[in-house]
Amino acid sequence: MSLSEHRQAIDKLDTQIVQLLNARTRHVLAIGEIKLAAGEEIYAPHRERTVFDRVCSHNSGPITNEQLRAIYREIMSSALALEKTMTIAYLGPETTFTHQAAMKRFGSSLQYASQKTIGDVFIEVSKKDADYGVVPVENSTEGVVTHTLDMFVDSDLKVVSQIVLPVSHCFASRFPKDKITTIYAHPQTFGQCRNWLRQHYPNAVIVETTSNAVSAAIASKPVKSWQTEKANVGVKLEKKGPEIATGAITTELAAEKYKLAILGKNIQDNAANVTRFLVLGRQCSPPTGDDRTSLMLSVADKAGALHEAIAAFRKFKINMTKIESRPSKRKAWEYFFFIDCTGHYQDAKVAKAIQHLGKHCNFVKILGSYPNVD
Repeated sequence: MSLSEHRQAIDKLDTQIVQLLNARTRHVLAIGEIKLAAGEEIYAPHRERTVFDRVCSHNSGPITNEQLRAIYREIMSSALALEKTMTIAYLGPETTFTHQAAMKRFGSSLQYASQKTIGDVFIEVSKKDADYGVVPVENSTEGVVTHTLDMFVDSDLKVVSQIVLPVSHCFASRFPKDKITTIYAHPQTFGQCRNWLRQHYPNAVIVETTSNAVSAAIASKPVKSWQTEKANVGVKLEKKGPEIATGAITTELAAEKYKLAILGKNIQDNAANVTRFLVLGRQCSPPTGDDRTSLMLSVADKAGALHEAIAAFRKFKINMTKIESRPSKRKAWEYFFFIDCTGHYQDAKVAKAIQHLGKHCNFVKILGSYPNVD
């Protein structure tokens, strides 16, 4: 075929694709009306996973499955936006990994509301000012995000989905690499890049910030004095002394947004560095056959109490994938335990295990059941 013939074929296919996309969307909108009438949630993680698996099973290339999922992510995002004006609250500001995780899950067609704290994300969803929320819960290098776990104690929100995002940090600045003396970094990010900092900037002053985006924002502005306690956008800085050569450990998106030169890529110590995020909603997803359940419980303050409680997982042959303890903050030496296990809370074995927990615990709370894969 000639160049002209290829282009004519593409034009014809584009016409067909547009017609098919609109036909698909009309069915989605009809389903949305049925769901809303029944009081069900529009967003369905279990259905989303089924769609991805099915379309990829029909893929013979040259488009990769990853590229195909990205295309369908935006198709589903635009359909969600037409069904309902939907807002996603996330731990901000823009360009943070939480923002990227939210975009990965919901696409670019929905409204996003940046929040200053994890608590604010919970509040926005609880007040129904946001339909869903996205918060970090653990990093493969630095461990759990304790503030997220603590928020579940008094919240009725449910975990409806999870997002696993590979984390890649970069080093960016307005200054030459060998002139930098002060580096801005979020505490978790600092922990994930310790070896790189030790090797390249052993004598640099590290100033902690509230996010990777904030680190880039501060490093993008002239700084004549730094403050270790209030490193944030909008901090009033003293205008005295020479300008300090600053840098930031941040994301490539943030570096681009704040017009910083990227001086180093993939500087995290662990090449397999990933962060897990939770999607907060008000209703649990139905079973898919491959799910994870998150629970919170407390036990009596006596020897062997926890062992007696979690024996249920062994008894019913359920894989307990995580257990974390947090102080209850209500009574000295009282703890809540956060547990992840395989299966859905409606599965027979998991339901029996939860019933067993109820007999041996002071308190048991189902935080959510959701698809086990990203």
